[in-house]
Amino acid sequence: MQPKILYSARANFESARYLAQYPQQHKFHRVHGHSFFARLRTDYSDYADNLNECLTDQLEAQLRQCVAPLDYDLLNEHVYNPSDENLALWISERIEIPQLDLVGVQSTHHQGTDLDNAGNAHIWRRYRFEAAHQLPNVPPGHQCGRMHGHGFEVILHAERKAFHQEQGSELEYEILDQLWEPIYEQLDHACLNDIPGLENPTSEALCGWLWEQLKTELPSLTWVTVYETVSAGCHYDGKHYRIWKEQRFESALRLNRAPTPDPRSRLHGHSYLVRLHLTAALDPVMCWTVDYGDVKELFKPVYDQLDHHLLNELPGLEDTDAASLAQWIQQQMAPLLPQLDRIDLYQKPGCGVILNWGEHEPALPS
Repeated sequence: MQPKILYSARANFESARYLAQYPQQHKFHRVHGHSFFARLRTDYSDYADNLNECLTDQLEAQLRQCVAPLDYDLLNEHVYNPSDENLALWISERIEIPQLDLVGVQSTHHQGTDLDNAGNAHIWRRYRFEAAHQLPNVPPGHQCGRMHGHGFEVILHAERKAFHQEQGSELEYEILDQLWEPIYEQLDHACLNDIPGLENPTSEALCGWLWEQLKTELPSLTWVTVYETVSAGCHYDGKHYRIWKEQRFESALRLNRAPTPDPRSRLHGHSYLVRLHLTAALDPVMCWTVDYGDVKELFKPVYDQLDHHLLNELPGLEDTDAASLAQWIQQQMAPLLPQLDRIDLYQKPGCGVILNWGEHEPALPS
């Protein structure tokens, strides 16, 4: 697939709202508040060569300007039935950015709704459980062969056509909660190896198990996401397993093409987050696609060139904007990780680029 570049931006706003269509005793009917995140992605498949290297910052500024009227205000005075979905619709109708790929609103750490350019509403809800496991087929000495535990996080993703509606996506959040409850009872404070179907409880196996438990009850289910740790996890859509591994690095840079006296033309720095996505067939013995530890080890030589360095001195990197840097990482990693098909690179939380040459999967929450 021809590589595609997506630019991502995020802006927050603090607001109160009430959803009057719910019964008076319902919690959504009462005035309450959230720290909202709005986010967008733009689809620029012709790379950054013909674009301003400050584009991500420009998108962030436009998004902040768009949501500014909502900040520290009652949303009902701006948006009819201000559900997450309707807020995303309100933003998409008012922001003048070409080639929008996605507009989303995240109302809490645990939930959000994204609208794509095909008119679909992507609703997601995050859950957590505490469990032990060990992987019985790993080589001797592998740390995952020892009994250990995680605070696992699961995101359930559902999709339907977007429309301005009375209930909004909050209704779907409640449906997802109801479906999750019996699953939670099985998984929380348990040893996953003891659960039928999870005798080899990798992230991939857990994704597949959850899919089988939920898909019949929730036909609109599109993806199951499992975070095994805060920096690694797996997606499953009933056919394909896609894992990711992320790391952070601290780098200095100056943007060569930033106009003077733009501060980005001066020496400055970022705390970057890079997320490597891989798609591969499931190994029938190991019950995983690629070992997270192998991904980290293969990335280490590249990471060592990035972390605590001046990016302008990297050999082969002509420009230091996020798009150019993501392409540079792809060039370094492609021979080492043929399963790699997407790189997310954020210089600020939620603001950066997605370099994608595989199939789309849900954008991970901020």
